[in-house]
Amino acid sequence: MTSSRLQTFPLPDVGEGLTEAEILEWKVAEGDLLAVNQIIVEIETAKAAVELPSPHAGRVHKILAEVGVTIEVGTPIIQIDTQPDAGPLPDDAGGETSGAVTGSGSGTADDDVRAGAPASSVTPAEAGAGAAEAGSSESGAKIGEKTADGRVATLVGYIAAEGGATRRARRGGGEPAATVMQVAAAPAAATTVPEAPQQAPLATPPVRKLAKDLGIDLRAVTATRPDGVISRGDVEVAAGTARTASYSENSQTTGASETGVPAPARAVIVYDPATRERREPIKGVRKMMAQAMVESAFTMPHVTEFLSVDVTPMMELRDRLRRLPEWAGVKLSPLTFAARAVCLAARRTPEANCTWDERAGEVVFKQYVHLGIAAATARGLIVPVIRDADQLDLMGLARALTELTETARSGKTPPGDMTGGTFTITNVGVLGVDTGTPIINPGQSAILALGSVKDAPWVVDGQLAVRKVCQLALSFDHRVIDGEKGSRFLADVGALLADPGLAITY
Repeated sequence: MTSSRLQTFPLPDVGEGLTEAEILEWKVAEGDLLAVNQIIVEIETAKAAVELPSPHAGRVHKILAEVGVTIEVGTPIIQIDTQPDAGPLPDDAGGETSGAVTGSGSGTADDDVRAGAPASSVTPAEAGAGAAEAGSSESGAKIGEKTADGRVATLVGYIAAEGGATRRARRGGGEPAATVMQVAAAPAAATTVPEAPQQAPLATPPVRKLAKDLGIDLRAVTATRPDGVISRGDVEVAAGTARTASYSENSQTTGASETGVPAPARAVIVYDPATRERREPIKGVRKMMAQAMVESAFTMPHVTEFLSVDVTPMMELRDRLRRLPEWAGVKLSPLTFAARAVCLAARRTPEANCTWDERAGEVVFKQYVHLGIAAATARGLIVPVIRDADQLDLMGLARALTELTETARSGKTPPGDMTGGTFTITNVGVLGVDTGTPIINPGQSAILALGSVKDAPWVVDGQLAVRKVCQLALSFDHRVIDGEKGSRFLADVGALLADPGLAITY
């Protein structure tokens, strides 16, 4: 039973319906002293990176989850000794939870062997000698002796009989004599022992597929990892060696030229995609984003409309505001003006700020604007939300956008700040892109893509002039917003950017 002073902390439910998380970084190490609410680990959920505080004070006894492993909510991740000054812990403290979490599932000792678990420190020779001297088969006969039914007891039989003891030893109940692989490979006793069946090479499914694609026999591949598991690199090296041998054979069989001098061998160019590819697991923020985009694209009838706008007056207003003392240090960008324009235009076209509730058979009109801003981060695209954006003035929006952007780039946006949005803006213009066809966020009815502001020819009062031009693209759910309402909303946003003075009429 776990000692009362040894507290096990499981992965908590961080909310928003998330059931698993990946361990990104441990902020503490085994043996470190902890204070209550001290940050101990950073995890990544499907929505954001989150730092977890310690619920206990004491000393880190054991870290149970490795970096890079995705685990489910409720899985123990750390053990904390809450009475570090009370002396050493009992040997049995921690019970079954003392092993490190190395995957999303659990397995037996036999599974460990198949997965390439580290072997015992006992050598094969020592293991074989010990087994032959003291071991017995499942029928009770010594190894090499005949059983009651006339069979010869073998090392394989001994392993089967002692499997339970081996598994118990691996779990902390004692030191195993040797692993299955070691004993099967150990030298036999004086009597002749039938050769144990050859063990299958240890490799993960992706590596096995790679070997199959390259025509490599895994039994001929030398594993370089300490646990004996064949890696992708081992297969690639074996493939390169095979190609080199093939080139050598071609060189030896190449005929001589007319002058009697051997002709140079023609190099056989083999394209190996495995050496030019990099694979990343689909998880965390990227996995959630992909699921949301697929859900949106195949459940909403998307319509996208485009509008080019002369935003010269908006840029001139921005320059004037920047010169005012009260705007010193405030980052004022075209996105700020677009955010304000969206909030104002939603007053005339409330359908742009609606939600289609399929289950209830209702269209939900929101009396507030929770404005989502698409932000690209190292972990994928996220959409943090400015709540009640319609209640903020231009300066308030500018400051909220600055804080939102900085938090997103640092990867510290909490999951709660990415839910409940009613309308989204994606600023593709910051990357120099003119426009696009954005996909609506699930649970919303529209999204605006803001293009880059560029100098372009424009007709002003019948004369051609160079103006600051920006392109807008509005995608909307045609179940909620018909063409007339979508067009009017987009025209209102464009008019407010082309003439910010119109804002006083809204």
